[in-house]
Amino acid sequence: MGSGMCKKHDKPLELFCKTDQMCVCLLCTVLDHKSHDIVPLKEEYEGKKAELGKTDAEIQEMIQKRRVKIQEIKRSVELSREDADREIADSVRVFTSLMQSVERGQAELIDMIEEKQKTTEKQAEGFIKELQQEISELMRRSSEVEQLSHTEDHLHLLQSFPSLSAPPHTKNWTEVRVQRSSYVGSVRRAVAQLEETLSKEMKKMCPDPELKKVQDFEVDVTLDPDTAHPALILSDDGKQVNHGDLWKNLPDNPERFSSCVSVLGKQSFSSGRFYYEVQVRGKTEWTLGVARESINRKGPIILSPKNGYWTIRLRNENEYKANAGPGVPLTLKSQPQMVGVFVDYEEGLVSFYDVDAAALIYSYSGCSFTEKFYPYFGPCFNDGCKNLAPLIICPVNQTD
Repeated sequence: MGSGMCKKHDKPLELFCKTDQMCVCLLCTVLDHKSHDIVPLKEEYEGKKAELGKTDAEIQEMIQKRRVKIQEIKRSVELSREDADREIADSVRVFTSLMQSVERGQAELIDMIEEKQKTTEKQAEGFIKELQQEISELMRRSSEVEQLSHTEDHLHLLQSFPSLSAPPHTKNWTEVRVQRSSYVGSVRRAVAQLEETLSKEMKKMCPDPELKKVQDFEVDVTLDPDTAHPALILSDDGKQVNHGDLWKNLPDNPERFSSCVSVLGKQSFSSGRFYYEVQVRGKTEWTLGVARESINRKGPIILSPKNGYWTIRLRNENEYKANAGPGVPLTLKSQPQMVGVFVDYEEGLVSFYDVDAAALIYSYSGCSFTEKFYPYFGPCFNDGCKNLAPLIICPVNQTD
């Protein structure tokens, strides 16, 4: 409790100097605080008490946000743990079927996955510890504020107010996320390092398990005629597209490609994972992938991640490239007849699969996505009917 007497004049502290933010007596107002803004103690008490109520409400909101963040982090760890467990199970299934010389590779793969998971858990534990420390401090501050807000001692409230009304030193958690490790392709990369003599046996025993996983994220995609280049022919069901030579008289709306013979899917995606398959059988040239909403659709277009396109292409019947800016030549064991496109938005991953061979063609990883995504289709020119076959969006046909 604060002293009720002025130490200098030995008079009751009945007034408050707003200029100097201190309690004063009547003599102070005519001497040291002459011409200052002076109000009755009770008036200032009521004002500060109202501010304390607001401060407590803000603290309670901060506590709640941190509790929600803890649950979010814990859920992220659970999902990461599930991913790690699935990956370990796949690695065990593959490597226990191989020769003894392969066992070392199996152990290395498991260690890598566990190390990634440990890193994720360590990061999450650090976040949770920080959040719990902040919650403890905020709860202590809340308790002090609550006690002070119920006091009837005007002087005590005013003297304690400055230390409790100052904002607590806390971290801004709005953009903090636990970084989940990406395991897509881990088993396949490990298997690729094995001795050449095991390659045939590997192909029999281990079709890419990643494809089966990503196929679970199938989405229904249809073509958007409002984005289609005027020379493209779309089927009535929105599942097929090819180049038709003749330009149709269509409105040049902002969404439409004017020079690049391309079309987007109607469906957009801004979170989660999605997968779809496109038949390319009979085509000598094509481009497939995804594009962000803000892409340029008028005039010449350079397909690259920098410009908002994550694609692969076929040219001259057998030349495959990833349009990574510059292009990355792709060496494939067989020519894909059906191409699977998979996107993990949060992980910044775009992967392409040869569906029939159950093989990964190419992946863009470590990308930063902030906009809506649309499936991208480029059937290319029909080249005197050599490339007349359409791109066909097909339902996923999973086989065990």
